[in-house]
Parts: sequence; C-alpha cells; structure tokens
Amino acid sequence: MNSLVHLILPDVQELLRDGTAEEIAEALAPFHSADIADLLEGLEDAEAAKLLQALGLEQRVETFEHIEVGDQVRLFGAIGPEGMGTIIEEMSADDRADLLNELPQELASGLLSQLPAEEAKDAAVLSNYGEETAGGIMTSEFVRLTLDMTATEAIERVRTQATSKEQVFALYVLDDEERLRGVVTLSKLILAKPDATMGEVMYEHPISVPVEADQEDVVGRLRHYDFLAIPVVDGEGRMLGIVTHDDALDVVLEEQTEDVQKMAAVEPLEAPYFETALLTLVRKRAVWLTVLLGAGLVAGTILKGFHHVLEKAIALTFFLPLIIAAGGNTGAQSATLVIRGMAVGEMGPGDWLKVARRELLSGLMLGTLLGALGIGMAYLLGQGAVASTVFWTLVAIVTAGCLLGSLLPILLDRAGIDPAITSSPLVAGLVDILGIVFYFLIARLFLGI
Repeated sequence: MNSLVHLILPDVQELLRDGTAEEIAEALAPFHSADIADLLEGLEDAEAAKLLQALGLEQRVETFEHIEVGDQVRLFGAIGPEGMGTIIEEMSADDRADLLNELPQELASGLLSQLPAEEAKDAAVLSNYGEETAGGIMTSEFVRLTLDMTATEAIERVRTQATSKEQVFALYVLDDEERLRGVVTLSKLILAKPDATMGEVMYEHPISVPVEADQEDVVGRLRHYDFLAIPVVDGEGRMLGIVTHDDALDVVLEEQTEDVQKMAAVEPLEAPYFETALLTLVRKRAVWLTVLLGAGLVAGTILKGFHHVLEKAIALTFFLPLIIAAGGNTGAQSATLVIRGMAVGEMGPGDWLKVARRELLSGLMLGTLLGALGIGMAYLLGQGAVASTVFWTLVAIVTAGCLLGSLLPILLDRAGIDPAITSSPLVAGLVDILGIVFYFLIARLFLGI
C-alpha cells in the first residue's frame, strides 16, 4: 500500500460507515483506479464491496482490473454474481478470462451464460489457452482494418471503437480470412491522404508470435522490437489477438519473482507471501533445505575422512571456514551472472565455451587475489606453515566455483530444466564439498601428511 493510500485509509473507513454511495464516489473520484485498488487491500471484505459498488461504472471496472486475481475472487464472493455481472461484462477480454479461470466451474459457466453471445464465446476461447503462452496473456480486443479501407474510413473506425479496445497506437490490417497482412500506426494513419487505402499505407510483413509461444518469448519479442503490442496468430496466420506492454510487464514481474525464489532455494509461491498458507510456505522452503542438508552431510562425511590430517596439522582448521566461504560465494556470483544473462537473452546454451573461458580466467585471477590475501592472513595468525596450502586451495576452489556456477545453469537449460534452480545455496553446497576435498588433498601434497 503506498503512502498516500495509507494516509487516507482511516478517512475512507469512516466514510464507509457513515457516508452515502454518492459521497463515497465523490470523495474517490480524484484518485487513480490503481490507488483505489491498493486501498481495497486494507479493508474488510464487506467494506471493500461497499466501496467498489459505490464507484461509477468506468472507475469500478478499472479498479477491479487493477486488483490481483485472487483478491478479485474474494471480492466476487462478497459482492455476489448479480452485483458482479456488469463489471464482468465491461472488463477487458483477457482480464475477464483470467477471472473466470479462477472461479468455480459452475459459477463461471453461469456468468458466461449471462454475457452477450460474442463476449461469452470470446471468454471461453481465451480460457482454453495455456496460462503461460501467448494465447493465455493476449486480449482479443484490437482494431481490425481491411486492405481496401481508406484512411478516412479507418480513422472513423478508430474513433468509434477506441474506448472498447486495449490500445489504438497500432492497427492491424486483415484480409477476408482474418489473416494478418499488415500494421498501420496511428500516427501514419493520421498523416495519410484521406483516400489512401490501408493496403497502400500499411507496413507489410508484420512481426507476430504464434499463439502457443511461451510468454517469456513473447516478452522478449516486445522488448527486442520496442513494441507497445504484438499480434498473436494461429498456425495459418489468422490473427487472434494482441499482447500489450502492460501484460508483458506483469509477466516480467511474475517470472523474475519466480526466478528469485528459485535462486533462494524456495519452490515458487503461487500466491503473494501473506496470502500463502503457513504450512504451504514451510513445505516449499523445506524441500530444498532438506536437499542442502544432505549436501552438508556429504561435506561432513568427507571432513570426517580427513580427521587424521586435521590431527597432524590443527592449524588447517583455522582456514576451513574461509576456504568454504570463498568457493561458495564465487560460485553463487557466477551462477547469478549467467542465469540473468540467459534470462535477458545475452547468452544461450551454445555460448558455453565462451562462458567457460571467461569464467576460467576470472576464477584464476580472483583465486590468485584471494590466495594472496590468504597468505597474508596465515602469516598474521602465525601459521606460515600452511600459507602455501591456503593459497593454492583458494586458487583451485575459486576457479572451480566460477566454472561450476556458470556451466551448471547452461547444462540444465540445455536439458530443458529451468536454470534458476541452480540457486546460490545449491551451488554453494556443491562447492563446499569440492573445497573440503581440495583443501585436504593440497594439504597432503604441501605438508607431506
């Protein structure tokens, strides 16, 4: 909740207790629908329902569309199907489909039957596409133009349809079979000669995405071409809808949240933190913690196997935490850099050799730097006898951390597995095991143990 909404919340709650619907609507008229949606989060269900119903229709629909789908379902229960009917009918096609997908089947079917035939059919079609595909995030609301339509006729169509469409900055020219033939920007349409046809002024060979394309690929296309919207077509080139920049931003937030959670060794949450049941939250964290505990057990078992080395050179124990931390932190850095690079399209599985070369050199340079510091620390602590062991172990483990942290995400991506699961804790756990092995093998070599 933003600070402005937080300040007015007490006044709104008082108004909801004592004011009329007209007074509520008048008080909230100056506020943006997104701020009113934030305000609803701080209210009880009955208060939120009363506030929403007091708003004018346009502001009511816009506010409802700014609410998370889970909260929409909750408010739906508070308002009831009759009160929600008008809102659902006026919602944008993609937002309506998302809500209907979350409602119980019987209730969703009842609402579909109340919609006009064309909108009901549209909602049913949109609901059938996969949630994380172009079809699942597109809207079917766009301005259709024809090849022989003149600029004057096209402008008139835009004028009559603009209020019911998601965007009118790009207009799409279709043939008689609904195949996408071209795109006309609003600016080019306005500047065109009145009698020029769309076939003459349109941009041919328009960029589009297939309806089954993954939502991340769609966002990548939008970013690459700097579009406000991108058309979605079926296998025969028929235009089905558009994905707009605001929906793409939602996908980016969703994907980044999921990746951050995976990289922290947490199974992705399906709902916001406070809306996730405590037991569900514990379960999603416990899975990877158990795996990492197993990695720790392996490290402990290896450490036990080298107990005789520790007994002969107790000074080695002083530097073991340093060795483990350096390797784990280096591996986590490399994994983060590579995962992010893959997410934004800077690199792919085919770049593994280039990545390996860079990380090998980075590891050697960083390892030498940290190794030199390790030597200084060894002499500072009066343990010069193990200085060489500390130096070469740091060079080896930092280099190994760089290589493992960078190549593991690429390997998983090539295998069709989300590279984000190579989380910082996981890489750190694997490098910890390597660090212990390297440390004691090098100790044996230099100390003759």
